[in-house]
Amino acid sequence: MNLADEIKQSFRKGDILIRLIYVNTAVFLIVGLAFVFYRLFTPGIGLDELRALYSDNILKYLMVPSLPVELMHRPWTLITYMFTHFNFFHILFNMLMLFWFGRIFLQYLTGRQLLSTYLIGGLAGALFYLIFLNSFPGLQEHLGSSMLGASAAIMAVVIAISFYVPDYSLYLVLIGPVKLKYIALFFIFLDILMIASYNSGGHIAHLGGALYGYWFISRYKKGPDSGKWMNNLLDSITGLFKPRPKLNITYRKDAKNIPDSEYNKAKIQQQKEIDRILDKIAKAGYESLTKQEKETLFDMSDKNR
Repeated sequence: MNLADEIKQSFRKGDILIRLIYVNTAVFLIVGLAFVFYRLFTPGIGLDELRALYSDNILKYLMVPSLPVELMHRPWTLITYMFTHFNFFHILFNMLMLFWFGRIFLQYLTGRQLLSTYLIGGLAGALFYLIFLNSFPGLQEHLGSSMLGASAAIMAVVIAISFYVPDYSLYLVLIGPVKLKYIALFFIFLDILMIASYNSGGHIAHLGGALYGYWFISRYKKGPDSGKWMNNLLDSITGLFKPRPKLNITYRKDAKNIPDSEYNKAKIQQQKEIDRILDKIAKAGYESLTKQEKETLFDMSDKNR
């Protein structure tokens, strides 16, 4: 088995946390390799200027812009920005944070909840970034900038699990055991203070992700899963690309006293029901079927044997 096959197998067998790390790493490598080629064929300018040019001409198609007009032309960046990194230490720190807190998250919650928290937290971060930079005069000097990185999405995961199991402790080097609730509060207050820094937009996005993480876990403790809609949306999208299961059905007219019109009508109704059940499987999976729907599926399958 070669390296590519090992990576594919690891991705397929890994949980959602490993897959998120793989996707972020893959995008980072692609972005980095593209920059290498960009530098090879762009002569006569310094490295800093080249980086700025690369961001303006290439990377902007992955970064979420601060101007709503630009976002209207690149709406997909609301998703791509939270998987995109250009600096090695940026992605290293983010992936370590995601791994550490993601592992704790999966001890108490599901992989689907981790994915929805990551994605919706990232969207909340982008929304905060857009609203704050376009609303507050003191931040409008940053208008025209763009944002990238998984920090807001990861902050949603960090805050969610920190407020779900607040007394869970992590052992920090030179400090010792620290409860998650104190780590979460430290990150929140640090981001508030850093709004006055050069990276105002990034820290505001962190707060957006943090707010969603807190809201998600607050609602989840009361019962409803606020991220379920995201998983349903992803199931619907992936269902469009899954091959529809084929089920050949043979109809038999066993009772001689049934008129042909009634028999044909029953066949049509049965086929509609089978099509409905198969569509439901494609969108939400086999486990979404009711007991009666499963029995109907097996009964029709047995008639074809």
